[in-house]
Amino acid sequence: MKEGLHPKVKTVVFKDISCDFQFLGTTTLDSKETVKWTDGKEYPLIKVEISSASHPFYTGKQRILDTEGRIDRFKKKFGTKSATGK
Repeated sequence: MKEGLHPKVKTVVFKDISCDFQFLGTTTLDSKETVKWTDGKEYPLIKVEISSASHPFYTGKQRILDTEGRIDRFKKKFGTKSATGK
């Protein structure tokens, strides 16, 4: 392999900002923030918006959208036209 061609892989702490969940992993991303992990070492901190701790597929908690309200608002705004023209 050529020298300097591939990025360096580092151990970092990923923090899910939506539920304050942290885990240790590896990445090629850089971060200026650091955090002390449970082993006493300082690691770069990468903030993520969603992880397995907050994703609906893994947690089983799914958000229900207000589809009925949206449909009613659409019908009220644009009306319903029938095929007979009435």
